[in-house]
Amino acid sequence: MEKPKILLVEDERKIVDLLRLYLEREGYVVASAADGEEGLKAFTRLRPSLVILDLMLPLLDGLEVCRRIRQDSQVPILMLTAKDEETDKVIGLSIGADDYVTKPFSPRELVARVKALLRRSRLSTGNGDRELSDAGLKLIPDKRQAFKGEDEITLTALEFDLLACLMKSPGRVYTRDQLLANVWGADYVGDPRVVDVHVGNLRRKIEDDSSNPRRIRTVRDVGYKFDPQG
Repeated sequence: MEKPKILLVEDERKIVDLLRLYLEREGYVVASAADGEEGLKAFTRLRPSLVILDLMLPLLDGLEVCRRIRQDSQVPILMLTAKDEETDKVIGLSIGADDYVTKPFSPRELVARVKALLRRSRLSTGNGDRELSDAGLKLIPDKRQAFKGEDEITLTALEFDLLACLMKSPGRVYTRDQLLANVWGADYVGDPRVVDVHVGNLRRKIEDDSSNPRRIRTVRDVGYKFDPQG
């Protein structure tokens, strides 16, 4: 079996060397790029299984790199950020990143995140689940297609899986931890608030009015549910 390729786009040499050591120890093939432009070229050339992407990069920042990758690929993207501001994390997740790690971080935790994202990516590809149709939405899992009415809508792989999870059990209330276990994987060790950001992204794409959502409802102090009457 071919080893998964990981592209590490990071300009701090010490971090690159440390992560390469830990990731190669786990059997991954690691390529690196020191700026955003080089990172995009490497992505096109290598087509990696996963991208670890720093937000603060020379020449082209990580957010723009993420945007461009998402134009034609659903590869898992794990952001690295030295910023504590929630805005940066939310923006990164809203444009298509799957998860984030804030510097300084534990290399072991980052490797655990990588494993969880790769596992979710494998499980979400061609899983043969039945077609889902409710509240004016339709999901075709085998083709990874989503429709609102007659119009096809573009969802990231994670958004697709999150919506599918909710639609499979309409009316059921899921806690954030349950959604993390079902969509991100039971071994996910990150911030549960990523659920809120991805739900917000979904609402902007599937709701008639995202400020007054009717399909994905918030259940206060608990979590979320899919309303078939939406």
